[in-house]
Amino acid sequence: MNNFIKQHQSYFNLSAFITQAFKEDEGHGDHTSLSTIPKNKSGKMKLLVKEDGILAGVEAAFHVLKHADKKVKITPLIKDGATVKKGDVAFLVEGNLQKLLLAERLLLNIMQRMSGIATKTHQLQQLCKGTKAKVIDTRKTTPGFRFFEKWAVVIGGGANHRYGLFDMILIKDNHVDFAGGIENAIKAANVYLKKNKLHLPIEIETRNLEDIKKVLATGKVNRIMLDNYSIDETKKAVRFINGSYEIESSGGITEATIANYAKCGVDFISIGALTHHVKSLDLSFKAVD
Repeated sequence: MNNFIKQHQSYFNLSAFITQAFKEDEGHGDHTSLSTIPKNKSGKMKLLVKEDGILAGVEAAFHVLKHADKKVKITPLIKDGATVKKGDVAFLVEGNLQKLLLAERLLLNIMQRMSGIATKTHQLQQLCKGTKAKVIDTRKTTPGFRFFEKWAVVIGGGANHRYGLFDMILIKDNHVDFAGGIENAIKAANVYLKKNKLHLPIEIETRNLEDIKKVLATGKVNRIMLDNYSIDETKKAVRFINGSYEIESSGGITEATIANYAKCGVDFISIGALTHHVKSLDLSFKAVD
């Protein structure tokens, strides 16, 4: 089993997702395939790349195919994370045609979106080349599809920020305001972790240098987020923190500005657009003559 699947299987059931997705699509029957293709007819199909990019979702597609047809024969040709160009064939399959056509749209929906995310992640990470900055995602994901979107970020060379609300304490501006200030929020978070015997990293969002001063005076966090800082403000913040904590830049960072933020010396750059505003890569699942 893939390490990413293992890591997240306690809160995402891949098999159950595929079952539900098939149910949503098939309903009471794929009447097109049932009416035009004999029940026991077998055939061959290929996953055709129609656009240059980074391929992602290959292993996920294999799970979909095996779920549809337990006897399917798969010949992998290109792995997840590989650079692909138009005309490449990622894999070949042979099996029951009714079942392969049932799997077609689901595997393409998964692979096209994952490949689009992986491609964008790779592009942004390349722009950070020569710095220590790691491109990371956010929770701005598609409900029910987060597992695949975050997996795609990793395949593209980025990293996951946190999977959900349960694997990190991230004290954002609303938490700070409702808690009565930065000091109160940090202290409350640490008390909560100790009381519940939890070992989770703590990150806190800051809006300016005055916030950073309060964080440094309070301590007991792992990472400081610089939210919507300008390039000049980021440089000042990095010098001020001086390696005491991990630093994450976030908010409005684009392809045009990411390199300059990376050069400021931050450890992480979070990009919500990786998962909520990305173009899918063009792929097709076609018959082999």
